[in-house]
Amino acid sequence: MTRNNTSSGTHDKPLHILRSVFGYEHFRAPQAEVIDTLMRGGDALVLMPTGGGKSLCFQIPSIARAGTGIVVSPLIALMQDQVAALRQAGVRAAFLNSTLTPEAARRIEQQLLDGALDLLYVAPERLLLERTLDLLARARIALFAIDEAHCVSQWGHDFRPEYMQLSVLHQRFPDIPRIALTATADEPTRREISARLALEDARAFISSFDRPNIRYRITQGGGSAREQLLRFIRTEHAGDAGIVYCLSRKRVEEVAEWLKAQGLDALPYHAGLAAEVRLHNQSRFINEEGVIIVATIAFGMGIDKPNVRFVAHLNLPKSIEAYYQETGRAGRDGLPADAWMIYGLQDVILLRQMLETSESDAARKRVERHKLDAMLGLCELITCRRQALLGYFGETLAQPCGNCDTCLNAPETWDASLPAQKALSCVHRTGQRFGVNYLMDVLMGKADERMQRFGHDKSSTFGIGKDLAANEWRSIYRQLIARGLLAVDIEGHGSLKLTDACRPVLRGEERLMLRREIKAEKTKKAATRARTAFANTTDSALWEALRARRRQLALDQGVPPYVVFHDATLTQMIERRPRTLGEFGEISGVGERKLAAYGQEFLEIILAHTGQDKVPTLPTPAREAQPG
Repeated sequence: MTRNNTSSGTHDKPLHILRSVFGYEHFRAPQAEVIDTLMRGGDALVLMPTGGGKSLCFQIPSIARAGTGIVVSPLIALMQDQVAALRQAGVRAAFLNSTLTPEAARRIEQQLLDGALDLLYVAPERLLLERTLDLLARARIALFAIDEAHCVSQWGHDFRPEYMQLSVLHQRFPDIPRIALTATADEPTRREISARLALEDARAFISSFDRPNIRYRITQGGGSAREQLLRFIRTEHAGDAGIVYCLSRKRVEEVAEWLKAQGLDALPYHAGLAAEVRLHNQSRFINEEGVIIVATIAFGMGIDKPNVRFVAHLNLPKSIEAYYQETGRAGRDGLPADAWMIYGLQDVILLRQMLETSESDAARKRVERHKLDAMLGLCELITCRRQALLGYFGETLAQPCGNCDTCLNAPETWDASLPAQKALSCVHRTGQRFGVNYLMDVLMGKADERMQRFGHDKSSTFGIGKDLAANEWRSIYRQLIARGLLAVDIEGHGSLKLTDACRPVLRGEERLMLRREIKAEKTKKAATRARTAFANTTDSALWEALRARRRQLALDQGVPPYVVFHDATLTQMIERRPRTLGEFGEISGVGERKLAAYGQEFLEIILAHTGQDKVPTLPTPAREAQPG
């Protein structure tokens, strides 16, 4: 779909803006094509992974085209971060949201009418006000960008009803190009986005969903989950920023308090906390180094912090979309990061119960059941997790990734046909009225008053499972539920029931291979790696000096440190050892504005720590592509 474009010659501007404003030498695929589509007046639907450079797809044409780019953004924190980063780069950017005084809002509205803004960020609720739509009708608009477009999906995990009304932009401003962007959308969600936003004729750009810098690791619960989390953080991410997701508000507070007692800088975040507490904790996480947020899914969408080195889940997410979205908040700067999860049988039972007892209609329950089954399937895999994760989004990875737990430490499988028959028979013989713990006691022959009362100490399945340990039986039941051979009682008691799918296994007609439970000591062999590999103590000292200066500059200006420079940019400063401002300006992420504002003082720190001004250096290599 093509409309009238701005004045001729604007197609030459985007690459110049990329280099001079944002400090990157080359576009990534498909950024150049997306930008060219908008420059020509066309519409675009963009699916690109978190940290993949989506924002540049609308920021650059907003600067290059005549008028102001209007960005629909769902969260105040997101728009504030992006505006702060744009202003650091010398871009005329602003936002309209509830944090502004009426006087400040009027001033920004006048800047819009005067053509004094390149980009204006607006929440969907505010944009849909008739007053705002009238204001936009009087301004010169370069384009409309609808960020986090998956919020339009009723089946999604971040549904925002206001997004469903954004087709008004097409109705009221038919000649202005629109771009919808998201990092999380399977094929049905893509169709829903196109239909609800009236983007059926838009050109679709679907990038690889792969985030190769993220190491995916999923372990089955055994022992204390929080002790395993603590060991993971201390061994692999001491001093790093991270996010820990929990299913309930109560557990969020318990885990945050416990981590704090262990000496970590951990803060809770959930919707039940007072607004000022949530704001304070989020602000500390964004603006300080090494803070860990323990949160429900209420935290995260729109968090732009690039140097989150790990995302941990202490409970099973409800869907692969939620898992991908949440883990995607790690490593946005392209440096190594971890997606670590521990889950257990209780997670499976609880999520099944929550789904079946929810007030959702039958159609929605079917969709959510499918999504949960897919998530369970990902957890119980014995092959490459990344291949399965990408396959869910319709993408094929030809070879195993080599950077997930199943690739690095291939899980063992075993013929569990006979134990599975015992487990299923026990469910049948006890009347399909009991939960896992009781069934395990029957199998392992643990007679007590309750078992004698029900007469199950006389059952044919009593004591037939003494050859396996409790954690092995728990693993078998978990996998039987995950494979749909057992169902969880929807009445909320957690009892297990046989499904039709279990009959071939129960009758011995089908062989069942299951994942073998990994002993706790084996999990300690997981590979460790430094968050930034520096060759010597000089490098390490320079790293801390650069971070300290960045932190002070950010504090002076009231912005997050990564808005000054990303970790990836600091790393290049150490690797390249620039001696002149010209060489410093060739570092990825250093545009003209930042070179003028910060170049001299960062260069002085580099020279002071390395003595490089006295040592001949090789020619500076060409600037690298965008990180993350």
